[in-house]
Amino acid sequence: MPTHTMKAIRLHEFGGPGVLRYEEVPVPEPAPGEVLVRVHAVGLNPPDWYVREGMPGIPPEFRPPFDLPLIPGTDISGVVEAVADDIQDFTAGDEVVGLLRFPELMQSGAYAEYVTAPASDLAPKPATVGHAHAAALPMSGLTAWQYLIEVGHDHPSPFQQAKHRPTALNSDTTVLINGAAGGVGHLALQLAKWKGARVIAVASGTHETFLRELGADEFIDYTKQRPEDTVRDIDLVLDAVGGPASRRFLPTLKRGGALHPVYFGEFDDEENTQLGVTVTGTQVRANGAQLAELGHLLDAGTVRTAIDSTFPLADAQAAHERAAQGHIQGKIVLTVA
Repeated sequence: MPTHTMKAIRLHEFGGPGVLRYEEVPVPEPAPGEVLVRVHAVGLNPPDWYVREGMPGIPPEFRPPFDLPLIPGTDISGVVEAVADDIQDFTAGDEVVGLLRFPELMQSGAYAEYVTAPASDLAPKPATVGHAHAAALPMSGLTAWQYLIEVGHDHPSPFQQAKHRPTALNSDTTVLINGAAGGVGHLALQLAKWKGARVIAVASGTHETFLRELGADEFIDYTKQRPEDTVRDIDLVLDAVGGPASRRFLPTLKRGGALHPVYFGEFDDEENTQLGVTVTGTQVRANGAQLAELGHLLDAGTVRTAIDSTFPLADAQAAHERAAQGHIQGKIVLTVA
């Protein structure tokens, strides 16, 4: 068992990267249905900095309550240290990966040497990759999976009533992925190729070689060319950037096509109906079973995670500063000694 205290990053107030403090805190204890994981690596995700800032862009009715101080982070790769008495699927010494308690808790204490995790949120760590690459998988991989392959839950999106249904992907399908070099985008590209689709990747020109190596059939440098001005007859647009500008991709779709913005924007249902297109999204949810399937794809070499940069846990502030610079290729990861 670990000592009674551990190092962790905590927020005592909302703000910029400077509010992230490296502190000594008590080691949590697993409740029924949980395991205690010694963390080896933590994957960073946009909700980490949204919460750090107090989620200023989210309407109050959609903003979950946060009790300060809090330990941020949801994505971990590590080793099981201890299990609750009712746990049978995992035992001490197992290497695991997980997206923890999301979205019930927007931040689950992952920026720490130890974290408790619901056993149902965990999957075996892919054996062929190290902890840093494994920690790059959970939220981004599950987002891509739940948008493109199988939702796996019946929870509605908080931003629309329409139920999200993934578009069937095959060799007759053309998919355009905006923000293809980022955490969600680079994994979505690989999943679409796994299903046989033709993929058009949209990113800045510095990412072209990277994305073509992942299997992109066509590349558009958005700094030189606007895809909405030149691309037509697309079956599916996965907009991994999303937000208010996502509507600009509607002209690229054929009738019967679909637009899936990962960060939902403002759309007109009447316009969508006139165009004959579907616009839906979902909110990624923790799912150990789906994560295990993604792990199998990593082990098989079908999918790989890319790391933009790594930082020691104590340098979480620098990691968030890197995130604020944008143009991320893959994922930013914290490593825990």
